[in-house]
Amino acid sequence: MNKLHVIFFMLLFGLVSTISLHAQSAKKIKIEYAGKLTIDEANYPGAKILTRDDAQQVHIEHGGANLWCDKAIHYSQDNFIEAYGNVILKQGDTINMTSQYIEYSGITELAFASGNVVMNDPNSTISSDTLYMDRTRQQAFYRSGGTVVKDSSGTITSKIGRYYMDQKKYQFVDDVVLVSDESTINSDYFDFYSDSGYAYLFGPSTITTEESKTYCEKGFYDTENKIGYALKKARIDYDNRIIEGDSLFFDNNKSFASATNNITVTDTINKSIVKGHYAEVFKEKDSVFITKRALAITVQEKGSVYIHADKIMVTGKPDNRVIKAYYNAKIFKTDLSGKSDSIHSDQKTGLTKLLNIASFSSGDKFSVKRKPILWNLENQMTGDTIHLLSNNETEKIDSLLVFENAFIISKDTISKNGYNQINGKQLVGLFNNENQLRQVDVTRNAQSIFYARNDKQELIGIDKSKSGSITILFDNGDIDEYTRYNQIDGNLYPESKFPEKEKFLKGFDWREEERPRSVEDLFKDDPPLELPIIKGLDDYIPQDDFVDEAMLSRVKKADETTQTNNGEPSKASRNLPKTNQKDKDAALLKKKVLDAPKKLNIQKPVAKE
Repeated sequence: MNKLHVIFFMLLFGLVSTISLHAQSAKKIKIEYAGKLTIDEANYPGAKILTRDDAQQVHIEHGGANLWCDKAIHYSQDNFIEAYGNVILKQGDTINMTSQYIEYSGITELAFASGNVVMNDPNSTISSDTLYMDRTRQQAFYRSGGTVVKDSSGTITSKIGRYYMDQKKYQFVDDVVLVSDESTINSDYFDFYSDSGYAYLFGPSTITTEESKTYCEKGFYDTENKIGYALKKARIDYDNRIIEGDSLFFDNNKSFASATNNITVTDTINKSIVKGHYAEVFKEKDSVFITKRALAITVQEKGSVYIHADKIMVTGKPDNRVIKAYYNAKIFKTDLSGKSDSIHSDQKTGLTKLLNIASFSSGDKFSVKRKPILWNLENQMTGDTIHLLSNNETEKIDSLLVFENAFIISKDTISKNGYNQINGKQLVGLFNNENQLRQVDVTRNAQSIFYARNDKQELIGIDKSKSGSITILFDNGDIDEYTRYNQIDGNLYPESKFPEKEKFLKGFDWREEERPRSVEDLFKDDPPLELPIIKGLDDYIPQDDFVDEAMLSRVKKADETTQTNNGEPSKASRNLPKTNQKDKDAALLKKKVLDAPKKLNIQKPVAKE
């Protein structure tokens, strides 16, 4: 580029800059109409006093905004106006503000309104005693309490509010309350989009409806469609259930909630808890579905009952709740444990069923492993179906029923590889007050092998027999005595004479290694669990100061442009918000938000895993 081109571009840039500066300096407040003009140098030096007449109000225009009022004081040197009485400010066809007083700088484009201030846009209405409006940045701000009304979403009140007109976005701070016909929302920090009705909650927040109360410290709510999700200490309270988890999605139209990761659902009436890492709750249907390390806990003073399975369903009204655990189900109590394909527990009747897979035949090579099994003290019991009947008031086990292919085994305490065994078609067991098996009756085609011992625990012989039925009495888990009815045959063998192939009855399967001996053991066969990463919501973005460096720069420029001979600053600085105790309180409140600032994504809510 030669010197001639350089000179040309410098002249062109200077010309454009001069035109721009001229345009800015020429951007004066214009008086479109006034019924009367007076001058009062004693009280309003350098100002023109404009008054309405009977025909119409004073009309003022600046940069596409029009203002009407009953009386105006115009400081032309400062490019500043004070408007009094029934003031109306319109900006295009989007903003319409009314108040009793407005002062406005044509240099900074900052307006201050007071006295029953109401600002309307197509989507919402702001009401406050005082309101600041920055036309350059298209923002409005109040700090002494305000109300925002959106017909379809409700009414929002807060101590501090900021409106970003271009984004149709509100940021509310301190004692934020949204009230609608369906719900009430309380929050410390609340971002709201008036065009969509989307609300973002930060800090301790609640959403209360007739059916539920949702708490979170980070959350989203679609006020139009009544759906949302809660994060960070998330919790939903229904009438008799409390749902907690890392991420909760909820639909208040259906009283439905789903939860992801570290979930606890508490039944406050039946003193039961369900845990897992994915859950769905249908309040109207009184049902809970939970999976991913699902665990149901029935809380009891004398030892809680734990049920684990791949999937757990809890259904029924509070006075008739049923727990259904499906696939690889296990149960544990300090004095009892068991396994089966599925477990059904009726909390009203106290009946717990351990069930097999119906599609598998008894001759299937996998059916033995799938047979329901129970352990009590040293006794192992199996069968096609097992029923346990408990007394809900005493929290004790009353009885045990085993249907089809009943088999009870206990290891002989002294011999190396000896097992007491009884099998038959059905088994009925009775428990004592300590939840220990006291009596067992095996009926129809009963077979037995007993290691008979004297009082010194010396082996008398091995008793093997067949009979119609057998009754066995236990003492602390050991066989105390037994009685056979309608015995068909039987022999008492010396141990040395007992045939090796006769030591085990048909169907014998000692499964001690499968026995859960703690709550942790319920999960030992589960595959490794990898929890999904919850993307959720980005963190809170605190409000920038309304009076920022850019605004102060505009005020400084106004001072330099219009400073009077006596050194007085321009009137543009008069309508700046002053720092007061409320501002200091808001700053302290802002520190309570621990999340680091990130960009906020505005998106349609979805349940995320």
